Parts: sequence; C-alpha cells; structure tokens
Amino acid sequence: MSLKTIMREDLKERIFHWPQIQEFREEAATKRIIYETPNTVGAIWCMKPGQCLPIHSHECADDIWIVIEGCAEFYPECGEKVLIKAGDIVVARAGEKHGMTNTSDEDFVMLGIAGPTPIGFISHEAQHMIA
Repeated sequence: MSLKTIMREDLKERIFHWPQIQEFREEAATKRIIYETPNTVGAIWCMKPGQCLPIHSHECADDIWIVIEGCAEFYPECGEKVLIKAGDIVVARAGEKHGMTNTSDEDFVMLGIAGPTPIGFISHEAQHMIA
C-alpha cells in the first residue's frame, strides 16, 4: 500500500511549528492559544526574564506544561518553588495550584495543554508565590 503525500499546509490546524508562533511582549508573559477542541486546549507561553504566570488552578482540568526553551521557578503550591528547564514535563492535576516566574536571564518558552474543557481557571494571585 502506498501512502499519499500531502503538504504540511494542508494540516495547519494539526501541525504547529513553535518558533513560528512564539510571541514575546515586554509588558507581560504572552499566551497564544494554538488549538482548542471539545477535549483540550493548547497554548504557547513566552516569558521574558522577570515575567510570571501567577499562581492559579483549574477547577476541572489537568494542566500539562512541556518546557521547550529556558528555565524558570515553578510554584507547585504557595510558598514552594523548584527549578524547571527545557525538556521538563510538568503536571498539575485539576485543583492543584501552580504558577511560575522566569528568574533566569534567558527567554522561556513552554507548551501548555489542558483538559478537559472548559478548564475552569481559578486565580490565586492574592496569595504569595514565595513564602
């Protein structure tokens, strides 16, 4: 059986090349949603040094982060921190608090996948990230 060759452009809703869709802003971390299905949502997060993703949780969804480039401090709970770096996969189950700050001198890029949708975002920004 011979497989038909198709163009990558024919699958632009299914194949993404992160260097072409990453976007950095000086004022704040940037989240760019790249796809959304009835089951999951995927986004590229770009953070310059010093930028953060405040502590939050998701009422109904697991949140998986795949670190593509750079390193950052990950906050698995309020008052805790651990270094995450390129190649790491970070899992926050539904209801678990999580956030991060790019404390390095380099840009930080990660792919975030959450589901099921809707993810039920809950901010815990009023709580201190670091004890």
